[in-house]
Amino acid sequence: MPALPVHSVAEYIAAAPGAAQPHLRALHHILQDVAPQAQQCIKWKVPFFVEPRFLFSFAATRAHLNFAPSAAVLADHRQALAGWPTTANFLQVRYTRAVPEALVRQLALAQLARVRARTDDAFW
Repeated sequence: MPALPVHSVAEYIAAAPGAAQPHLRALHHILQDVAPQAQQCIKWKVPFFVEPRFLFSFAATRAHLNFAPSAAVLADHRQALAGWPTTANFLQVRYTRAVPEALVRQLALAQLARVRARTDDAFW
């Protein structure tokens, strides 16, 4: 959502709307803890964690943040996601609610395990 081109995750968070920044910082901290060796980069104008495949991404919108582990992980954790808005690819967290840290960590760990178990070379 930042209007200016950004080149790092830190720049992305700093350029995001003020209401989004605490949520983005909290999410970023969790993801760094789960995947400390992952490359952090900006792809398609949003933060990505890559190891060397897509692990997860996140983005700020006007009213909520989107966290994207993978459609498969979201589908596998449907019961844990009850009460949270989701799409096929995103967990959405409105800025009026706290980041569900345990849930995000659970999803991120599941995605990390899923990616590390793969034997193909595909990015997604």
